[in-house]
Amino acid sequence: MQPVENQHKPMTKETDDIQAVEKLGEARDAIVKELRKTIMGMEDVIDEMMIAIFARGHCLLVGVPGLAKTLLVSSLAKTMALGFKRIQFTPDLMPSDITGTELLQEDPETHRRSFKFQKGPVFTNLLLADEINRTPPKTQAALLEAMQEKRVSSGGEDYKLDAPFFVLATQNPIEQEGTYPLPEAQLDRFLFNILVKYPSQSEELEIMRSVTTDHEPVTNQVVDGPTILDFQHLVRRIPVADNVFEYAAALVRATRPGQPGTPDFVNKLMSWGAGPRASLNLIVAGKARAALRGRCHVTIEDIRELCLPILRHRIIPNFAARSEGMTSDTLITKLLETIPASGK
Repeated sequence: MQPVENQHKPMTKETDDIQAVEKLGEARDAIVKELRKTIMGMEDVIDEMMIAIFARGHCLLVGVPGLAKTLLVSSLAKTMALGFKRIQFTPDLMPSDITGTELLQEDPETHRRSFKFQKGPVFTNLLLADEINRTPPKTQAALLEAMQEKRVSSGGEDYKLDAPFFVLATQNPIEQEGTYPLPEAQLDRFLFNILVKYPSQSEELEIMRSVTTDHEPVTNQVVDGPTILDFQHLVRRIPVADNVFEYAAALVRATRPGQPGTPDFVNKLMSWGAGPRASLNLIVAGKARAALRGRCHVTIEDIRELCLPILRHRIIPNFAARSEGMTSDTLITKLLETIPASGK
């Protein structure tokens, strides 16, 4: 009789990935279920934040005060068992307040003095940068350098940040007095620019009913850091068809005024278009979106659904567009209607 272990073919890498994608989809549903204990509505915001995390990206959340942005981020950190820290950005915040500083310390035995690096709040897994535009460019740059390089340099030494590492920064679109808007090159470091909108009437009523009671919901852990890292590697292995690559490239290239094949309305209404990082982000985020939905392939629809949060902070409408009341979202929507889904 043939041995049992020889009656089945060994698991292939492809089979393992299919099963892992199914587990990722289940984890997504479980995370959303836990977040629903404290967060009402915000389906798109939650979805885009989770896509960014599994795509190794950072998010910029733009919304008026009181929309539970901080609560959402802290609750997400609990469900993922991630270290969480919050920095309230102010005009007097210094780079060392974020990254850390060198402290002079004395050895109690030898009495020799030496500098020791005291790590700042950036050394965590999930960092909430609250009102990032309220601090000067020098401090903004210190955080954005850490976001890009995943390390901090001090005293000639490099200190690696904890993995996984994500920055979720917030901006208030109302109060602009005394703020320091992020330069375009720094905005480009964020995978998504997410607009946090007002809740619907039914959602607001549910918020009123749940928050004004004495009940404090308990948020349970669903995944942990090592699992997230495994899922991030899984996302990178999701295959992408050539026509999806071509469509993503066509969309991004069509945002650049003065280039061959650029639509006429782009030449008339845009000052600058998106760079190559936008193309890369569309593909990686498309992979994460597909995997979170239990699919092992990226579709044109994935790319289309991600265009707004990826492109809205990477294109610049000109004066003519603004004078007609057009925004980045308006132009991106028009672009999606103009560029054929074939990618050609």
